[in-house]
Amino acid sequence: MILAFDTSSAACTAALFEASGECVARKDEVIGRGHSERLVPMLAELLDGRTADRILVGVGPGSFTGIRVGIAAAHGLAIGWDAELSGLSSLALLAAGVDGDEEVATAVTGGHGELFVQQFAPSGGPAGELLNLPPAAAAAATRARLVVGSGARQLVDARGWGEARDTLPAAADALRLPEDLRSLAPRPIYARAPDATAKAA
Repeated sequence: MILAFDTSSAACTAALFEASGECVARKDEVIGRGHSERLVPMLAELLDGRTADRILVGVGPGSFTGIRVGIAAAHGLAIGWDAELSGLSSLALLAAGVDGDEEVATAVTGGHGELFVQQFAPSGGPAGELLNLPPAAAAAATRARLVVGSGARQLVDARGWGEARDTLPAAADALRLPEDLRSLAPRPIYARAPDATAKAA
């Protein structure tokens, strides 16, 4: 079985798949903060005694704390189950929730009022680079009519055109991603430097 989960946003989302790709269980909760308290109980409820031989975990970009919580849990489960562990792009997961034949831009709120943005083709593959920009610059860097994610309204308002959908990632869409976007290294993609820096010697 394949277990997928993502904690990069205000959502705590997880899904369990058969090897055939059929989703047999899913849980999606909007919790804001508190992934460290909710994730493990949620996974226990979802699994109901089952185990997985492959784990897909969202690696960001998004909430620094949420990403670290998810990856730590994934490593623990992978060791306990001797399971294969891979990372998946949290922005690609957002885009995967959109049905249609047009490019989609993802926009997620980050620190300092900036947005994590990336465009994706209808096939699910990237159609642009991952960027971390202020809303006005993000607006200038995107061309897709449809923008999804927690920062979609900011981007569309800054651009003055397009459709904004304030959506969250859903782990049940994980297997809709191209294989290369769910075979990433299981380590965080922060897309910008952490706020805390080491003191100079």
